[in-house]
Amino acid sequence: MRRTVLALTAALLASAPIAAQTIQTSATDRVIDQGTNHSEVMRIAQYLTDVIGARLTNSPGIRRAEDWTQAKFREWGLVNVHKEGFEFGRGWSNEKLAVRMVAPRPLQLIAAPLPWTPGTSGAITGEVVLAPLADEAAFAQYKGKLKGKVVLITEPKDIEDPTEAPFKRWSVEELAKRDFYDLPNGDGERPFNPARYTFAGKRDAFLKAEGAIGYAIMSSRNGKLVHGQNSQFQVGQSGTLPGIEIAAEDYRRLARLAKMGAKPTLEIDAVNRFDDSDTKGYNILADIPGTDPKAGYVMAGAHLDSWAMGDGAADNAAGSAMVMEAARIIRASGIKTKRAIRFALWAGEEQGLLGSMAYVEAHIAKRPVDPSAGGIVRYMTWSRAFPITPGPDHGKLAAYFNLDNGSGKIRGIYAQGNTAVMPIFEQWFTPFHTMGATLVSARRTGSTDHVFFDAVGIPAFQFIQDPLDYGSMVHHTDVDTFDHLKADDMRQGATILAAFLINAANSDQPLPRAPLATAPTPADQFYPFPESAH
Repeated sequence: MRRTVLALTAALLASAPIAAQTIQTSATDRVIDQGTNHSEVMRIAQYLTDVIGARLTNSPGIRRAEDWTQAKFREWGLVNVHKEGFEFGRGWSNEKLAVRMVAPRPLQLIAAPLPWTPGTSGAITGEVVLAPLADEAAFAQYKGKLKGKVVLITEPKDIEDPTEAPFKRWSVEELAKRDFYDLPNGDGERPFNPARYTFAGKRDAFLKAEGAIGYAIMSSRNGKLVHGQNSQFQVGQSGTLPGIEIAAEDYRRLARLAKMGAKPTLEIDAVNRFDDSDTKGYNILADIPGTDPKAGYVMAGAHLDSWAMGDGAADNAAGSAMVMEAARIIRASGIKTKRAIRFALWAGEEQGLLGSMAYVEAHIAKRPVDPSAGGIVRYMTWSRAFPITPGPDHGKLAAYFNLDNGSGKIRGIYAQGNTAVMPIFEQWFTPFHTMGATLVSARRTGSTDHVFFDAVGIPAFQFIQDPLDYGSMVHHTDVDTFDHLKADDMRQGATILAAFLINAANSDQPLPRAPLATAPTPADQFYPFPESAH
């Protein structure tokens, strides 16, 4: 029977016109084939995590990642592959950290080094003293009491018990709750106080002057998770004392022992290295050319940098690997687009979106920010500065898409209040409904690299992803490793990103834009009366 069917099929094809025998494969199906049957996304993620590891901006790890990612883009045939520098600060790396309690009993502790703090130049030993230093007013209380001590500088508070499962996927009902729009009311954000971000330097100077030999902070999570975060990366602002973060359970034990007079003593051996040979951070950029040089470009990005603990897997080797894989998919599928497609791997995201901000300032638009402001202060003031002055690429960049919520499956996209793009995105998601991607939410979301593009009027978007264990366990912690990445989810994410880029690059018209922002009008709310009205 099978031979008869095959013979009949061959006969029909032989008698049919040549044009009728040609089977057209849609661009979407070619993308899906490449993204599923020939995926490289997990190999990319595995190299970034297992081989290179943590990628703190200006560390040896990020320098290796800069070279490797450029080489991969070139291997896949992308053009204009280069790194673009911006002023960042000091290079830093940790080679060793061992923290033990040696009295009143020996005990190995879980701890993380605080980036941009010095090492110990061999093991140091000191009695622990609890001296919470929340502000400058606390200095007087501990003056003359810290010489030769390891100082616990944060209050050992209980951490709230978790109320949700540590691993989660959005249900249909939960996903629907993410579809809302926060109506702006002109209030703006809370007043920004730059002094908040200079306190760490003043605290460090106080501890040094008092003769302390090191300090420790408590992890913000239970479960022996540690992070190792610090903002003193600018030249001239690095700490002068060894600083560590201690797991919450170990930290509370030390605090209890200190309060009861048991004189707990720590031995700390930290090997940290500074590198001031190049103070620039570098964004990695690569292009797939368009067929119309006058049509502009669309863009996809993720941040390549991470904190110093773990391997920076979910945050954000996952997003970087999906962006890179989208580039490979488009090249391998042979699909041509009218607009060029640019791929960006950002640096300095963890210190305030500094890499993407630098790209926006250099190419897209400028805002009147104090030129002396740097780091997190620059981040906090940038979106509040008006007017916006469009740059050379403001009219050329048609859309920007970002991935930075771990390895969870794409479930939708945040439209950033741009209501005109919503029906367009709903149509683009149609082929992927059975893969779980359905929601186009009017909601604005922030805290990652689409923010400054959006702030200057570029259609810029972050995808909605299943949370998995991103927020509960892995975000910025020592367990952010390859094991927490979900391969099926990342294949789906890279495939959808590639399809969105092709759609945006081939659409007859660029995506609709929201109005260019101007300084907001103060809110028309009367209660409570402001102080000036009394």
